[in-house]
Amino acid sequence: MKIPTFAALLCVPAAALAAEPARDDALKLPDVLISANRQVESRTATSAANTVFTRSDIDRLQPTSVTDLLTRVPGVQVAPTGGRGSLPGIFIRGTKAAQSLVLVDGVRIANATSGDSGLQFLDVDQIERVEVLRGSRSAVYGSDAIGGVIQIFTRRSTGPGLQPRLRLAAGSNHTWQRSLGLSGGDGATRFNLGASLDETAGIDSTGPSFASDGDHDAYRNKSLNLSLSHTFGERFEAGLNLLDSRGRSEYDNPFGGFDPVTFESFGQKPYTDFSVSSIGTYLDAQLTDAWHSRLELGHSENRDDKRDKLSDERSVFNTYRDQVTWQNDLALTEQHNLLVGGDWYEDRVHGSTDFTEDSRWNRAVFIQHRFSGEHLSTELGVRRDQNQQFGGQTTWSGSVTVPLNARNDVLLSYSEGFRAPTFNDLYYPQFSNPNLDPEHSKSYELQWRSQLSRDSRLEASLYRTDLRDAIIFGQDSTPRNVASARINGFEMALDQQWGEWRSQLGLALIDPRDRDSGHTLARRARRTLSLDLDRQFERFTVGGSWQAVSASYDDEANRNRLAGYGLLGLRGSWAATDELKLELKLDNLLDKGYSRALYSYEGASYGYREEGRTALFSVTWTPAL
Repeated sequence: MKIPTFAALLCVPAAALAAEPARDDALKLPDVLISANRQVESRTATSAANTVFTRSDIDRLQPTSVTDLLTRVPGVQVAPTGGRGSLPGIFIRGTKAAQSLVLVDGVRIANATSGDSGLQFLDVDQIERVEVLRGSRSAVYGSDAIGGVIQIFTRRSTGPGLQPRLRLAAGSNHTWQRSLGLSGGDGATRFNLGASLDETAGIDSTGPSFASDGDHDAYRNKSLNLSLSHTFGERFEAGLNLLDSRGRSEYDNPFGGFDPVTFESFGQKPYTDFSVSSIGTYLDAQLTDAWHSRLELGHSENRDDKRDKLSDERSVFNTYRDQVTWQNDLALTEQHNLLVGGDWYEDRVHGSTDFTEDSRWNRAVFIQHRFSGEHLSTELGVRRDQNQQFGGQTTWSGSVTVPLNARNDVLLSYSEGFRAPTFNDLYYPQFSNPNLDPEHSKSYELQWRSQLSRDSRLEASLYRTDLRDAIIFGQDSTPRNVASARINGFEMALDQQWGEWRSQLGLALIDPRDRDSGHTLARRARRTLSLDLDRQFERFTVGGSWQAVSASYDDEANRNRLAGYGLLGLRGSWAATDELKLELKLDNLLDKGYSRALYSYEGASYGYREEGRTALFSVTWTPAL
């Protein structure tokens, strides 16, 4: 990973910054949100439909990956193409992966060529918190935030003193996981350093295919995380966050290759050497009681090096991004607040393919006003982006919140969104269109939030999203702004606590349609349900998960149908001592065979295989020093 120079930060006058010293502490709280407006606020105060997973939730649910965690979010679907490191389609409210923004500690990590963010490569052992916003936030973040925003926060210190941790795990398909970490600090300085290694022999992801695809697809991931913060008095703070994941992922290629000499197709044994990394630094201070400001600088890299064990073929796509964000939060009165800021980022592309253009910049300013009253609360925001390639873009958002009583709120919101075309869309040789315009969206949403009891909360959303200028590939494989879509949906999330029992239910109903043909958008299931149920018995914890997904179509013409499925998982943990914890989880307990995507081989369609019944046993040691 290339570490950029941040010496320019040292030249920023302290008087131009403002502090938020409680942010690291807020990352551990389930009832606050940071991503909606780039500041710490109550989850009930924001207009964005949201889901939050803290480190405590991650430990309880024992997810295999970030994408495993995301399947529990109502309105979010994941469609992998077989195997641990395979490219997953992540659909938030029916929008495709490139239409949702992914951040790590505030830094954009999406690949500028494909639009993929590499979420499947992020190790959950290096993560403190995951926040998912459903619905457009382009008025705050600009491009890509049509469907929503996913923000990953890297692991933080657990408190004063030194806290080492060691985790070892072994499971099915020759899976081995090791992670080691050390965190600590004092009243002024905090740090966390962690490293992990995740390996599995994988499964054979395809059925009928070339003989070369008959092997298991192995996966290896090495991850590193570093967070460091220091407070200067009560008003100033500086910090650094780093995350680096790299390794190798093997995959099947049933599409094979083509020999121009013999005119025959042949099999391959491909693999990808991947790297996803981000580094961000910040300075902030509380200038006055009414003025808080934060300056962030970030750099991210997304490297993709595809090779073939049976030939010398190689395909390299490396993208790099630098970014700067400056935000000011002004408390004008007790009821009126103003958010004002600007950001800039530049994308660069290097690889084995020659693009007509290999870099572009984007700069933007945004402003948002919030009013909090006894009988009514409002939010109105606007952002102006200026992009080197596609010119200017203005997006608006607004919401009204009406409290029906002390326990029930109704929210009505409108938001606009857009997505800038990727470098592949614009400049890939022979299969691109440099005249593409950004994709656009308009969304309307009605939310109901109810505190049913002290330990029970219900949230429901009814929404509509209209997409226009959507980019599709024509018969000549050239992208064009010709498609439009209409997505109607309903979501419900119910979180309940009964004594030592806790349940979390997520339900989503969606109707995503192409407006021209009337067909359902590919790989979007119309109905999804997720249920987690956990019980605490002093030092023992047991839990189960049920996920149900209805049928979908693999193609836009709705000819190739994917069957629905249900998955059952069980988990348990035992705190043998205050320092030693044992965990066991069983995924896909009923050994259900299912697919979320199809491939073609010799004129027929087959489903990519997903893992059957698997088990993973782990030991976590946190000695006291």
